[in-house]
Amino acid sequence: MLDATLTQQLKTYLANLREPIELVATLGEGQKSDETRELLTEIAALHDMVSARFDGTAARAPSFLIRRVSDENAAVEFAGLPMGHEFTSLVLALLWAGGHPPKVSDEVMAQVRALEGQYAFEMYFSLSCHNCPEVVQALTLLALNNPGVTATLIEGGTFKDEVEGRGVMAVPAIFLGGEMWASGKMGVEEILAKLDSNAGARAAAKLAEKKPFDVLIVGGGPAGAAASIYASRKGFATGIAAERFGGQVLDTLGIENFISVPYTEGPRLAAQLEQHVAENNVDVMTLQVADKLVPAKVPGGLHEIRFANGGSLKARSVVLATGARWRQLGVPGENEYRNKGVAYCPHCDGPLFKGKRVAVIGGGNSGVEAAIDLANIVGHVTLVEFADGLRADQVLQDKLYSLKNVTVLLSAETTEITGDGGRVDGLVWRGRHSGQEHRVELEGVFVQIGLVPNTEWLADSGIELSRHGEIVIDHKAATSLPGVFAAGDVTTVPYKQIVIAMGEGSKAALSAFDYLIRTEPVNDIAEAA
Repeated sequence: MLDATLTQQLKTYLANLREPIELVATLGEGQKSDETRELLTEIAALHDMVSARFDGTAARAPSFLIRRVSDENAAVEFAGLPMGHEFTSLVLALLWAGGHPPKVSDEVMAQVRALEGQYAFEMYFSLSCHNCPEVVQALTLLALNNPGVTATLIEGGTFKDEVEGRGVMAVPAIFLGGEMWASGKMGVEEILAKLDSNAGARAAAKLAEKKPFDVLIVGGGPAGAAASIYASRKGFATGIAAERFGGQVLDTLGIENFISVPYTEGPRLAAQLEQHVAENNVDVMTLQVADKLVPAKVPGGLHEIRFANGGSLKARSVVLATGARWRQLGVPGENEYRNKGVAYCPHCDGPLFKGKRVAVIGGGNSGVEAAIDLANIVGHVTLVEFADGLRADQVLQDKLYSLKNVTVLLSAETTEITGDGGRVDGLVWRGRHSGQEHRVELEGVFVQIGLVPNTEWLADSGIELSRHGEIVIDHKAATSLPGVFAAGDVTTVPYKQIVIAMGEGSKAALSAFDYLIRTEPVNDIAEAA
């Protein structure tokens, strides 16, 4: 199962074990069970603190427990093989079960251990999903460190009938107590916040204790990360407040145009950004959803950012880098069948539609790339484009038109996504020139029609927005409010690219530096006068 390189890497990692663990497998007939036996046997042979048994009685086969010998409650179960993107999750589960400390803060670990109640999680992942590992690892951490939490992590491709029966059409999908509980990428802090009703109030109180920043960045994507590094290196008190660190990069798979790096993946780049920020004196505050900007009353005064949890932060200057999100179609059926056939991540959810019929909405690079990827997995792809021609690069168009299981519809307006009440069963489109309506029977719809800036929360701030909702900035990244700057996909800067966002974030921080050294600070009493 493991090649020589992976075997050597795993052997090196297992040297960090502090106490014995056992692997308890439940096997059946067939190749998957044979591969599970082979994998566990190979792992057990790499360290004398690891043993493997094949007498398990779990409900699913093949599956296996990773259990701490000294504490049978410290266990996590994998159903199917956690390879591909999940191999790292397997390695971490082995290490954490064996007493190697996870790289999370003492505060988070204390919250994990203090969580009260009984929680039985089941989570479905696919081996091609780049959003799934964080959820797998978060649930593993909970299960191994809190006796009230159990986690069964299920590879959907191995248990297709179960996936169909439970209506799982998007991963990661988390069930709690047998009921659908959450979907999409979530870290351990987000899961804890959802489980712990007092988490928001504690987070707000913690924000209230912080002194005003010189530079506060709102948003944790490439633009925000770059801004924080540049601001911190100038010696300013710098903070980042973001819903999640990494932003939309976390939802990006292959990145091939990041200069000097021929190929990387979104989650890997996000982790590298986070590490670089951590090497500077930056206060990173995640799970913070900005709700309102209250501008300073006079130049040099303090701007205030209020958050959805009731907390707030103040700063002499602010860099807005809240990025953008996937644009929705806005047609009947889209929201009703979201995660029930309507999806936005072909890499994550494509394997769940193996052999089925799907549509991709959008003829730009992202839409055509999605159609090409899906054509290797699904039975048939219908690409629907509103314009009279595709907008993707010619090399992508040539590849698309060479595929035999792809149909391209041009000048086609999607008017409705239909379903049977439980899942998608079709799509209705209208010819823009003929006015005639048509229906395509299918099981999935992947929406790839661009981005929407995250600026709704700025509606009453006084900041000038474009007709598309983007923050209007000048050549120095300054907004219409003195001391407030903006960078990245949320702004009017053309070409929404990672490398451009980083440059814009750096520019915004340098502009904030110039503003701060030229503007005398005003204390709260003077500002209120």
